[in-house]
Amino acid sequence: MDNEVDEKKNRLTELLSKYCEEILNEEYKTLCLKLLNKMSRKRTPPYLSGKIEIWASAIVYAIGQINFLFDKSFIPYQTADEICNYFKTSKSTTSQKAKIIKDMFSLNYYDKDFSTKKMIDSNPFDQYVMIDGLIVPKDMIKK
Repeated sequence: MDNEVDEKKNRLTELLSKYCEEILNEEYKTLCLKLLNKMSRKRTPPYLSGKIEIWASAIVYAIGQINFLFDKSFIPYQTADEICNYFKTSKSTTSQKAKIIKDMFSLNYYDKDFSTKKMIDSNPFDQYVMIDGLIVPKDMIKK
């Protein structure tokens, strides 16, 4: 089983690296590979079943979703259809697998481990703190 895990992980690494280098950027490549490594540490990595291209597109899709990749005002920008077309996968299957990944690792917007620098820097929740059960803007606290 270890050989199969290594073989599929290597194939996914190739697919993700190629896509990010050609279409996105180095930061997305780092985040996608980081998520792949986290998936690989599962007792049974989810990518052992199903087509490897679907898992590659789902990883990009999941990382892209939490980083507003599908928003035209962000750079880089890609649509879900463009991701699926690149990997030759269906949008419905890709989005289902991306949801599995996001649920598995509780991925959400402004995730500390899987957000781009731009997302981390623009996190609106960093402007607030909890004091005695109340949410207070940091600029209201005397220093």
